[in-house]
Amino acid sequence: MHPRSFHHRHSDYTIKWATLEWEKSQALALRRKIFCEEQGIFNEDDKDKIDNYAQCLVALANHGGWHDKVVGTVRIHHEGNDVWWGSRLGVDPHFRTQVELGAALIKLAVSSANALGCTQFLAQVQKKNERLFQRLRWESCFDLEIRRRPHVMMEADLNNFPPIYDPKSGFILKEKRLSLPQELAPSLLMLDGSYQLNPVNTQHQAANTTTHKSHHHAA
Repeated sequence: MHPRSFHHRHSDYTIKWATLEWEKSQALALRRKIFCEEQGIFNEDDKDKIDNYAQCLVALANHGGWHDKVVGTVRIHHEGNDVWWGSRLGVDPHFRTQVELGAALIKLAVSSANALGCTQFLAQVQKKNERLFQRLRWESCFDLEIRRRPHVMMEADLNNFPPIYDPKSGFILKEKRLSLPQELAPSLLMLDGSYQLNPVNTQHQAANTTTHKSHHHAA
């Protein structure tokens, strides 16, 4: 078993709008870890002007009801005419197979926007994640290239994302149990694993490389 599977197990995860400064700062740090260090999409920092007015969402790993740390994030913002965008979706590499944190973040992103009168929710998605979004009832609109990477412009089916009216509280996602061979010591059952995906934004087909182009990237 990979060493990553043996980090301390969390009891569950809270998916919510970020309301505290430590949640927001850890979300930004996680974005840098994913989009700058891991994927190399940005050089040193992926922040842009959209962060000045976007709403940050987080997935918090919990220990017995206490929030431990941010292990996933996404942001949403409104661009007029009740059109909303999702971007900068990322999940810590150590948490990409244990539970579907990315899918849960997408659920809260779209459902909370739906509760605020959203009539259209859009994202630019890396091509490799297109099938995942389709499974979540997103429609592929057209292909495009952002920062030399193939992306797909996608739109959420709002009928599949009923409104969530209290996103600051959000919802709880239970930890997935590890499947271990019976011959392993019982004490190993206290260990754990990981998951990911990503939306983006672009009202124009140009969205992330130049002006709009680096503003709406999600990876």
